[in-house]
Amino acid sequence: MKVVEQLAELRALSVNELQQRARELEDKVFRLRLQRSMGQAEAGHRIRPLRRDLARTLTVLREKGGRG
Repeated sequence: MKVVEQLAELRALSVNELQQRARELEDKVFRLRLQRSMGQAEAGHRIRPLRRDLARTLTVLREKGGRG
């Protein structure tokens, strides 16, 4: 999915949905970092895209006036 399409999709969500998505992404990033620290090499390459998705989600949330 292109970034523009993803942003349009995020902007269509409500503040509550954005907050829920941000919590889910934070949890995924945490779990992948934990896996990486425990030596599971597979997890490393998936962290960066999740962090970027989280940043986009938080940006849209702040645009809408949510806490983030």
